Amino acid sequence: MFTYLKLTANLVDQELSAKIESELQLEKEMRDSENLPSSLQDYLDSSSFELHDTPGQEEVVLTRKFGDEHLRVSFSIADLNAMDQDPDDFRSDPNDPNQDPALYDEDDGSIPESAQSGGANTKGAVNAGHTKGGNFKIAREDAAPADREDLADDESPSPSEDDEPSFPARVNVMIEKVGKGTLQIEATAQDGEIVIDNVYFFKDAELADAKTAELDWKRRNLYEGPPFGNLDEDLQVLLERYLDERGVNTALALWIPEYIDFKEQREYLNWLSNVKSFVDA
Repeated sequence: MFTYLKLTANLVDQELSAKIESELQLEKEMRDSENLPSSLQDYLDSSSFELHDTPGQEEVVLTRKFGDEHLRVSFSIADLNAMDQDPDDFRSDPNDPNQDPALYDEDDGSIPESAQSGGANTKGAVNAGHTKGGNFKIAREDAAPADREDLADDESPSPSEDDEPSFPARVNVMIEKVGKGTLQIEATAQDGEIVIDNVYFFKDAELADAKTAELDWKRRNLYEGPPFGNLDEDLQVLLERYLDERGVNTALALWIPEYIDFKEQREYLNWLSNVKSFVDA
């Protein structure tokens, strides 16, 4: 009995390993995840930011100096993964109950495919190609005949490969002047724009990036300022120009989602390799 169970387990292990290897080959054929695309590299070559990307970690950091200021811009690939999991990301107003995806009729196509249960929005789907935004595009030949006309309409005009991904990416900007405090700005990069959400000031720079429970507690008791949208419009514009002058601008807003997409693919391949190595060990 023990021998039979062990033999069965070995067969399952072999089948799983072969499937992972097939997935790895498929993903590698679809696009190169090792070499940084020229569009991403060109930005790094022409900007003053230095990239800090640790393999296996979700957060990516960009740093630079601007006069006597130290800038740190961080973002995470978790935002791309959340798009496949959180239906709220498809609402223009997540607090509006009338926009609850559960109320949508799947038959009329009013809900994005990745917000529906099942579907083809999984890695390695047959005849499904990655779009730049990390989603999948179903090949026309795989559609039912009645649906091919709709697909043809969707493909005309077809989006160019240079179009930026449409998913929103949260961006955390910290501007520190040594001994004078830190300005922290929470923003969103989407469609080539940096949209400011909140602006905070901390006299103690450690509080801007609280890494201990004690610092986090101190931060919670501080007045952090009004919502950005409540500020005078001229003040809002000047704060946006303040960021733009420091390189937190349209070019960065276009670069961040594209880099998230690239890094997520690379991390996915590393994850597959690590799981396969474990199964094969």
